[in-house]
Amino acid sequence: MNDDRKITLTRKTNETDINITLNIDGNGNSNIDTGLKFLDHMLSSFAKHGFFDLEVTCKGDIEVDDHHSVEDIGILLGECFKEALGDKVGIERMGYGVVPMDEAISHVAVDISGRSYTVFDADFEYQLIGDVNSQNIKHFFESFANSCRINIHITAKGENDHHICEAIFKAFARALNDATKITHDQLLSTKGKL
Repeated sequence: MNDDRKITLTRKTNETDINITLNIDGNGNSNIDTGLKFLDHMLSSFAKHGFFDLEVTCKGDIEVDDHHSVEDIGILLGECFKEALGDKVGIERMGYGVVPMDEAISHVAVDISGRSYTVFDADFEYQLIGDVNSQNIKHFFESFANSCRINIHITAKGENDHHICEAIFKAFARALNDATKITHDQLLSTKGKL
């Protein structure tokens, strides 16, 4: 069992330069600077509601658009969780979160199964939510799931794009917090491996 579930990872490409420090067993403290104010807000909410301590810095080619930054942050954050979880012995493995935000509501279920899959059932009315392209919200979760090798199911509805998106990030945080909790001394898999 991994008793120290803290990690710092970097990802540097021709498009982005990202540093992330994650403590799964944190208090919800965050220091986020992605160059995208709306993504900063979503990741701060994610940290707060998941009780994860999270530091993220990203220098990306946002003069092109936000795609590479959103994608690569999703990839690296997923890698951080995967590495910090270690052998996964004792974790709950599955988690579920439901979060309302005014007229919006989101349901998120996760399974830290060692297999990546994403279901994203949410629609946004506008192309931009703040300074982030709404198409890239789904892509963030796909990137996270692929690098973390987890299953994420997201459903959300509402009228305000900001509310829908924030409900998703908060519900994801609650689901992942439950799934990563250490509550026993077993590996929850009949295969013997996650």
